Amino acid sequence: MENTKEKCLLVGIQLSSNEEDNDMQELTELVKAADGEVLGTVIQNRNSIDNRYYLGQGKLEEIANYAKELDVDSIIFNDELTGTQIRNIEEIVDTRVIDRTTLILDIFARRALTNEGKLQVELAQLKYKLPRLVGMRKDLSRQGGGIGTKGPGEKKIETDKRHILTRILDIESLINKIDKVRDTKRKKRMKDEIPVVSIVGYTNAGKSTLLNALIETCYNSEELENKKVFVKDMLFATLDTEHRKVKLPGGRFAIFSDTVGFIKKLPTQIVKAFKGTLEELKYANVILHLIDINDENLEAHKQTTVDLINQITDNSIPVVTVYNKTDKIDNKNIAFLSNENNLYVSAAKKNNIDNLLEYVDKKINGDKNKYEMKIPNSELKVFYSLFENRFTDKVEYEADGVKLEAIIYEDEKYKYNEYIVK
Repeated sequence: MENTKEKCLLVGIQLSSNEEDNDMQELTELVKAADGEVLGTVIQNRNSIDNRYYLGQGKLEEIANYAKELDVDSIIFNDELTGTQIRNIEEIVDTRVIDRTTLILDIFARRALTNEGKLQVELAQLKYKLPRLVGMRKDLSRQGGGIGTKGPGEKKIETDKRHILTRILDIESLINKIDKVRDTKRKKRMKDEIPVVSIVGYTNAGKSTLLNALIETCYNSEELENKKVFVKDMLFATLDTEHRKVKLPGGRFAIFSDTVGFIKKLPTQIVKAFKGTLEELKYANVILHLIDINDENLEAHKQTTVDLINQITDNSIPVVTVYNKTDKIDNKNIAFLSNENNLYVSAAKKNNIDNLLEYVDKKINGDKNKYEMKIPNSELKVFYSLFENRFTDKVEYEADGVKLEAIIYEDEKYKYNEYIVK
């Protein structure tokens, strides 16, 4: 079968001792996520980025020869380029030039499934391309597909600024309407007093896998078919925010939501376009910061997520650090390292998920205890309410009422004091 993957050469600048190597590995993964194939990598040590050519002109000439030798389709740069830089570089290398931002936007365009997601990505793409129309004229004139061409159609891209601006205004209007619907749903959740737990983290940390593991704790196999979210081991496998209702250990419910994965140098256009979605974090009762414990760049990726959380929220929401994928670590006692600041789980193997739910339950609802209760026949509606909404055990039907053990949250104990035996 003929290989249809786009052949790419990666180019980056190393401005520090080892940071760029890590970035280039991530760029490789991004290319794979865009269904491309990396044939080579070039890194130049520099003190600063060249305003005209990004790299030195001599280095670009070397890259031009290397690209021809490899017969690549595209040269991908590991930074956001200006329209002028793109034009200047293409004049030397005579090969299609893509920057990191275009690559990420292309992946987002491939992954967006809902109407809202598609609109958000198109808005980000148009806002990115608008100031680069002059520099990208050569690229826009090309026909055919490839990385960076997914999204707004050729006709939209080739229109003048006025038409692009009109389309941007149209999309913003549509997104504002969607935001109003989201705001209405959020207000309903708040009115119903259903707390929200937002799962955030670096892309591919396992957010969707964790959400599925949480769902499995309270739904049967038939219900799970419609509740599970899409999971795949790749960067930005899912974009659309998912909300799922999960029963906590004490019996109360919470809405768990996963968000778009974060990444270093996440394009500002994406952050702005997904503003309404990301602002859901502002209204969360708890934020679960999920981290791949096996990540070679754990600390840097952790800080990237923390910075974005701080950018979106006012730091008043409790953040719980959850280290995921512990099943890949040769340490059988890893689950017992969990404490009030850090939790260790394996979403894929369902390890320590109960402990995570217990922690979230206490964080949101406070303490709870099991009480032995006796509810008279004249007030059986209290029993039915407990049976449906709290965890009950040892139910015994007697002539004058029902005996049972039930989990009661301390903030609601006053409602049941008259029924508590001990």
